[in-house]
Amino acid sequence: MQKAVEVKIMGQKVVLRSDDEEQYIRRVAEYVDDKMQEVGKSTNSKGRFSVAMLAALNIADEYHRLKDNHDTVTTRVDQLIERLTAALSDDD
Repeated sequence: MQKAVEVKIMGQKVVLRSDDEEQYIRRVAEYVDDKMQEVGKSTNSKGRFSVAMLAALNIADEYHRLKDNHDTVTTRVDQLIERLTAALSDDD
C-alpha cells in the first residue's frame, strides 16, 4: 500500500508516494537534496532546473560507474566459480 511521505528538497516541500519504507524514501530524498545542494554551491547557477539537471547528471554518472564496477566484479566472480567448479570436478 502506497504511503505519502513529505520531504524537503532544496528547501521545497515535496510529497512522495511509494510502497517503500518511509526511512528508505527519506534516505533517497536526502541523497538527492545533498547532491542538489552540492551542485548549487559549486556552480554559479541559481535556477532550480539547472541545479536539478546537473545533480541528475552527477547521480547518473555515479550510477553508471557503480553499475560498470558491479558488472566487472560479477563477471570475475563467475569466472572464479567456474574455475573452482572445474578444479573440484577434477578431484573426483
